[in-house]
Order: sequence, then structure tokens, then C-alpha cells
Amino acid sequence: MPFTVRIRQADRSIQVEMGDTILATALAQGIDYPHGCRSGNCGACKSRLIAGDVEMSPYSEFALTEAEKDEGLILACRAVPWDDCEVAWLEEEEIVSHPSRRLTCTVTAIEPLTPEIHRLCLRIESGGPFSFTAGQYAAVAFDGHPPRDYSMAGLPGGDRLEFHIRDMGHGASHHVAHGLAIGDRVRVEGPHGTAHWREGHRGPILAIAGGSGLAPVGAIVEAALAAGAAQPIHLYIGARDERDLYGVEAFEALAAAHPNLTVVPVLSEPSGPTDRRTGYVGVAAAADFEDLDGAKAYLAGSPAMVEATVPLLEAKGLRRADIHADAFYTEADKAALEAAP
Repeated sequence: MPFTVRIRQADRSIQVEMGDTILATALAQGIDYPHGCRSGNCGACKSRLIAGDVEMSPYSEFALTEAEKDEGLILACRAVPWDDCEVAWLEEEEIVSHPSRRLTCTVTAIEPLTPEIHRLCLRIESGGPFSFTAGQYAAVAFDGHPPRDYSMAGLPGGDRLEFHIRDMGHGASHHVAHGLAIGDRVRVEGPHGTAHWREGHRGPILAIAGGSGLAPVGAIVEAALAAGAAQPIHLYIGARDERDLYGVEAFEALAAAHPNLTVVPVLSEPSGPTDRRTGYVGVAAAADFEDLDGAKAYLAGSPAMVEATVPLLEAKGLRRADIHADAFYTEADKAALEAAP
């Protein structure tokens, strides 16, 4: 028996079959519902349940906190109706909107940034123009592999795309490191994500990157400086050891040209004596500030780093609404989440 779900912004009612999610049905019926990962990890489809009842499939508590759930918020990608419902996706003036594109690209460069992370450069051949805001990501598909989400690095614009991809030892990321070749074709669909740069914000910026999270976080820093942002910008770059650290020299060169930028590398597991900051990057960042009220934080990295850092920033006065983050879930992470009771 289907249930009727009214979607306020679309001014439409749809019939959702028992067991199907609101998001999947809305997209299938041509409604441009805000979304990202479709698996309960990113929070892009966060919505308010105005009336009715839904059951939520397993999801990341980072994407939807208990407090938000208690306030009547749901994730449309995990919400299965148990009654006729009315929902409204969250309106946020700062959320950007770009046309969704399906691109065919050619590999122009693959180079190691660390022993595990490779820079992948693509040239758009068809499907463009492709616009995005710094901090967003896209679904990238290589022949023989299902699409995976990777954040764009560098400044938006033109016919070039850059991704920083960590080799997980299998799947698409391993193919990039050991199988992909210059000239190969790659499919890209996007952009997605709400953890992007908020251009209208004039307060301090706290940018925290773990590993390949420097791709979106660094892009945000670059975009802010390119736009003439004058507020203090604090960039923390986290890695396990010196060999796992990259991008520091480039951002220190930017800091030399822009006195409002500070760059702090942090090593969590240095193999020997070091002059770097040590410990967890989120802990180091939070420790440097007494009051973060009025700031915005941009985080990207492992789920453990992101989820551990958020409460530390909140304890320093940063509102949850001012923390914009993407946790990098592996396929194993997603499978574990799906299997959770």
C-alpha cells in the first residue's frame, strides 16, 4: 500500500510504495530534491517532517544528530513512510545551486602527493560547462568500477578538474594508483555537497583537513583568498607522519602573500623527532582558540576525525550550523552503516 507524501517546496504530492524512501521516489518522479550521498552519510537531504510518520534506516549520527531528530528533522534518503506525510527540505540561504552535469573526461595527469594519495587531473571533453563551489564533490566513475565520491581540489572554473585520491588498497582508488593511464576516459557526475565555502560570511574561518581532506578544505581557503577575503583564515593540515603530509609548502607560500592566513601542519604519529605540532589535528585546532563564536569551520577527512572534532569546536562556542563538514566514508564504512541494527 503506497503512502501519499506532500513535498512542500515542490508543491506536489507523490505516492511512495511501502519500503521505499522519500528521496528515491521523489527523484524517480522528477523532483529536484536536494541530496548528496543517498546513503545517510552527508546530510544534504536533511528535511523537516511536518506531518505523518516515517521509519529511518541506519544513518550516520554526523549527518543527523539526536538533537536534530528530536526537533523533527529527518534524512529523506533514509526516511521510509509509515503514514501519509508532509515534508520540507531545509532552506538555507547559503546553499549554492549549480546545474547537475554528467561529464566525460580524459585523464591528463596522475602523480603521487604522498605514498598513498595521488593527484588526478582531468580535462572535460563533453557534458560541460561544469560549475561548482569550492568544497563540493562529485561522483567519479572509472571503467569497471562503480562511481565513488571525491571532492574537487583547486579553484572552480575552466575545463579542468583535480581530485586527491587516497589508495585504499582495492577498488576505484587502487585503480587510480596502479591501473589508470593518461588518456583514459572517466565519467563525472555532480556537483554535490553542502560543506562548501560560504562567500557571504565575514567572520574568521577555521579550515581543518585530514589526509586527502585537503582537497576540499584547501579549495575553500584558495577560493576565499582569491575573492579577497580579509578575515583571519586558519588552516590546519593533519597527517600521520611527515611522509603523509602534502600541500604545506604551497599553502605557506600563500600565507606569505596573505598575512591573514596561518598554516599549521599537525602529525598524529610522527616516526621520529619533529618540529611540527603533534597529536590529532582537530584537538590541536580546538586548543588554539578560546572563543569561536562568529567563526565558520570547514572540516574534511576521516569520519573519526570529523566526528571527534565537532564537539570540541562546539565547546569553544561554535554553533553546529556554522560547522560545515564532509566525512570521507569508504565503501567498508558505508557497508557497516547499512548493516547496523
